[in-house]
Amino acid sequence: MLKRLAADALGLSDIGSIIDPKDFDKVSSDDYIFHEDGEQIFFLIKSKTDEYCFTNLAMLHLDGTSAVSSKRQLHRYDYRDHMISNVRLETAGTVDLDAEIKFIIGEVAFSIDVDKKQIEALKDLYKALHKMSMIMKKNQSHLRDAQQSLEMAAKVLTGTKNMGEVKLVDEFAQVNEKAFDWLMSSKEKYIREDYADIFKLYINN
Repeated sequence: MLKRLAADALGLSDIGSIIDPKDFDKVSSDDYIFHEDGEQIFFLIKSKTDEYCFTNLAMLHLDGTSAVSSKRQLHRYDYRDHMISNVRLETAGTVDLDAEIKFIIGEVAFSIDVDKKQIEALKDLYKALHKMSMIMKKNQSHLRDAQQSLEMAAKVLTGTKNMGEVKLVDEFAQVNEKAFDWLMSSKEKYIREDYADIFKLYINN
């Protein structure tokens, strides 16, 4: 009986359980967090074989092949390189034991079953992921516009006539340097790494 209660508390049943923040340091995912760089866990779902860990910088999926094996495969999806999209939440029906959160990160689709008794906490995760998805989509659009503007400026320069070859090369070098700086600045502005503020806003553990 005690073992069963302990398993439920740590999310070891077939259906995933949301782990209390005070127990984050007891799960395997914690070993792979870059605490030294300010990374911290904000939400964690654990089942018999898998852990789904949401930090301010990335989502970590600790993928287990079986409940009795200690072998795990770690997948890390940094938000700066992997967009979140298609966030959905399926609440449990009358006879269902679980609710389900679904989303795509990068090109990988996830569907995570969670104990329906924890639906309120799961709603918080849904709101956080949906908001992140909106921010990522907007920033991607801004960055795409910046890149298109740069390409247009380059075409105008290369299409300039009646300019001496030496002057053209000199002008191109100057514009190219400024364009590179501008593009790097745009990427720094629109490629976001840290979403701690979003998690703090929506996650109410």
